[in-house]
Amino acid sequence: MNRRPEHLTGREEQILQCIRRWIAEHGEGPSVRQIADDIGFSSTSSVAYHVGNLQKQRGALRRDGRGRRTCRLAR
Repeated sequence: MNRRPEHLTGREEQILQCIRRWIAEHGEGPSVRQIADDIGFSSTSSVAYHVGNLQKQRGALRRDGRGRRTCRLAR
């Protein structure tokens, strides 16, 4: 079974775009709350779920520890 599908979901793509934009503007990754605010989620747990998928299943993100701003783009 392929655990790394080529295509991201719409939400995953939206979150990656947010992270790319945030890093370009601020020089560091956004917090989960900042991602939620930027894309209009009311729940940080939904963002955390998608970020986890982007990291573990898609390989699109890396996390450098458990700090607030540890998201890094893998590609």
